[in-house]
Amino acid sequence: MAHPSETDAVILVGGRGTRLRPLTVNTPKPMLSTAGYPFLQHLLARIKAAGITHVVMGTSYRAEVFEEYFGDGSELGLEIEYVVEEEALGTGGGIRNVHDRLRHDTVMVFNGDVLCNTDLVGILDTHRSKEADLTMHLVRVPDPRAFGCVPTDDEGRVLEFLEKTEDPPTDQINAGCYVFRRELIAEIPSGRVVSVERETFPQFLTDGKRVFGHVDAAYWRDMGRPDDFVRGSSDLVRGIAHSPLLEGRTGEALVDESAGVAGGVILVGGTSVGRGTEIGAGSRLDDTVVFDGVTIEPGAVIEDSIIAAGATIGANARITGCVIGEGAHIGARCELQGGLRVWPGVNIPDNGVRFSSDA
Repeated sequence: MAHPSETDAVILVGGRGTRLRPLTVNTPKPMLSTAGYPFLQHLLARIKAAGITHVVMGTSYRAEVFEEYFGDGSELGLEIEYVVEEEALGTGGGIRNVHDRLRHDTVMVFNGDVLCNTDLVGILDTHRSKEADLTMHLVRVPDPRAFGCVPTDDEGRVLEFLEKTEDPPTDQINAGCYVFRRELIAEIPSGRVVSVERETFPQFLTDGKRVFGHVDAAYWRDMGRPDDFVRGSSDLVRGIAHSPLLEGRTGEALVDESAGVAGGVILVGGTSVGRGTEIGAGSRLDDTVVFDGVTIEPGAVIEDSIIAAGATIGANARITGCVIGEGAHIGARCELQGGLRVWPGVNIPDNGVRFSSDA
């Protein structure tokens, strides 16, 4: 029971990624470049490293992008199948929707926008040793108020599911990774929107199912907001968050070999630079994600930002904490800060005016 080779992996990647717009206007969130690879590829590499080989992706928004990129998974040493939701079904509905593609009695479900260092085999071992119907990965966080809390008893059995509260009774939060006995998935109502957190899991407790937590304090980050996306990518580059794809390549920066970096350029803070990008002399990039085909002219300073594919950053521009959309043009000497989001194709002229937003 629960051996990795006899476990199905289900990855929920149907969300629209609205918190990361405009990056997700044309690209699903799990396919955004993160430390040199689509974010989802880091998760697939961890699944493969754990010994799981059969993966079912629950897709919806821009579903075709996933299959076009990963195909049948053979190049990654995996066997990948795709199930498309015609209408978004929520977390529970999405899990129920892939039931017919499952092969094994043990099913490990992943939220497709979470970055973590958790030992996947350890979660499976907990599931087996507790003879659990459902095992939830729970992570301890310094401030659990922004998350749903999941208290457990001395044996690790889940006691209840609590929504966000100002006075949480535990620092354990739902980390978005679950191990199901397959027959429980069949009990989720089909063909409608279902939330596992609000509907399915509380019902399992009411029904007396054996629901346990696998608790750790491993690295964990929801990649849904721009600041978390930037930090997660830089943590991968620096080796703080682990990815099998980056073994032996971690450091202050990760630069694609096809990129052109002029003399005197400083790349620090876990910055990643994509294919075909050109960075002009004297520029400084700190804790920044640069996608493919970007042009950064000499003397630009960019911090804590995301620069989408094909964008141009003018000479001596200053950009801090911003998201620059695909193909946008930021003129010379512009100063952008404070969470500004520049939409694809927008042209901000060379005028040195300070633009700021609290968006």
